[in-house]
Order: sequence, then structure tokens, then C-alpha cells
Amino acid sequence: MIKRVALIGLGTMGPGIAARLSRGGLEVKAYDVSQGAVDRARGTLDAAEGVLDRLDIRAPPSGAGGVHFVSTIAEAVDGVELVIENVPENIDIKAEAYREIDPLIAPSVIVATDTSGIPITKLQAHISHPERMVGMHWSNPPHIIPMIEVIGGEKTSAATVVAIRDLIRSIGLLPVVVKKDVPGFVENRVLYALLREAVDLVERGVIEPEDLDTCVSWGIGYKIAVIGPMALLDMAGLDIYKSVSSFLNADLSKRDDVAPVVLEKNAASKFGIKSGEGMFSYTPERIKALQGERAHKLVAVRRILEGRE
Repeated sequence: MIKRVALIGLGTMGPGIAARLSRGGLEVKAYDVSQGAVDRARGTLDAAEGVLDRLDIRAPPSGAGGVHFVSTIAEAVDGVELVIENVPENIDIKAEAYREIDPLIAPSVIVATDTSGIPITKLQAHISHPERMVGMHWSNPPHIIPMIEVIGGEKTSAATVVAIRDLIRSIGLLPVVVKKDVPGFVENRVLYALLREAVDLVERGVIEPEDLDTCVSWGIGYKIAVIGPMALLDMAGLDIYKSVSSFLNADLSKRDDVAPVVLEKNAASKFGIKSGEGMFSYTPERIKALQGERAHKLVAVRRILEGRE
């Protein structure tokens, strides 16, 4: 049974992951090579804890759980049953982390990666006992979004997949087992298909960015929060889908590169909220307000979807 977890790499997702695991009764030892990332995570952890309070997700009455920041990987992985790797989305960086972790853990310790889309099979090549490596893809913000993808690579054992699936269920979250190790898994493949069309429509002058967001959030987004795509097909009617897709599919964006508008903004270091400008512009005050507003709305929507409002 998994009770102790090492979280390697904090970044954007780390504090939320740590907070949610802790609320599930797990002892979490958190590590990052950057002291700055650790300092930011300490502050962000408090905010995540506050959101979990609003969701009424309480720690077990036994007092189990807790997040402890440590100063070395060796200290992080000592005595744990699960290591969650959450370092930057780069195979070389991840491989280096595995090389450091590998000699410090027993073959029975599961190594889960929070990669957003690198095939698990590729990552398994960089660790001994690849049967114990599995994808555990959280969705941002991880302390609010309850769905987690579980992905096995070519050499992942069925027992490893089951162990992570059961762990996710045991702390009140929703595991989704992805049956094939495809790039991007499922969530990001669907998301990036939507984003490709959205960026293309804006770039071609079909619609302004603000109106695109309104269209999606209050149109398909509003419905899909309640009725998933496969159920939506049945609701709309497969005959209607056949008719519309027979002409619309041919006109949808098929580009297999990165849209010029995205390349231009990257070249100008306009990355979005993190740099103060992307598709939109942000002041520090606006960023703080957006973070609070979005967390509040996501909490409210989740409570409604769970039938608690």
C-alpha cells in the first residue's frame, strides 16, 4: 500500500499535487533543484490548501498526510513507495532525474511521471526495471481538477497500472486508464485539436480572441462540462454529425506545424501570464485577480457537477 510519496520537481503543478496527495492521507516529501521554486511552492501550497478547504476536502481524522520540503533527492526518495517525477517537459532533463533517482530506490518503488504528452515508452528507456514506470498525468490546477490519466508504456506491468489507478481512487479522485501510449495521451490530444482550430480562426481574422473565448466557454465548453463528447454525439444525433462532418471536416485546420502567430509571440518572449503578455496583456494586479476568480469558478463548477450545490 502506498503511503509515502516523493515529488521531484515543483514548478507550476507541484504545490497543487502535493496538497491534494496530502489531503488524501499521504506523506509527501517535495524536492526541487531550484531554491526559488521551493520558496514559491511554499507560498502556493497555502493557496492550494485554502481551495481544498472550500471544496470540503479534509485530511483523514487519523492525522495522516503532510507535505515536507527536503533539500536533496536522496532525502526525498528515502523510504517512499512512489516517486512522482514532475520536472520540465524535456526528455533529457527527465532522463537525468531518473539517473539520479534510480540507484537510490528499490525495484519495487513505482516511478510515475506527470509528463503532459511524452510517450511513457520513451521515458522507460532511461530507468531500470521499466515495468514499474507509469504515466500519472494530472490536469492543471491539480488540486481542483479531479481527473488523472494513467498511462502504461510498452514495458509497464499491469500491476503498476492497477496500483496507481487504485491509489487515485482511494484519495477520492477519478482515474482514467489510457489503453495505448500515444503522444499527448487523451486529454491533451483533444485540447490541442481544439486549440489548433481556435488559433487558426483568430489568425485568419474570422473572430477576435475575446469573442472566440466567449463562443467556446459559453457554447461547447458549457455543454461539455456536463455532457461528454461521446454522449453529445448521441444527444445531437449521429445522423446530424454525419451530415455536418461530411463537409465541415474538409475545411477544418489541418496544419501540422506551429501557427505563425504563436511563433511570433514566442520570438518576442510573449509567453502569456508568466511574461505579462501573450494573446492578451496582463498587469500583476490582473494576474492575481484572474487566479482568484478562476479558482473560485472552478470550485463552484466542481461542486455543482458533484451535486453538492
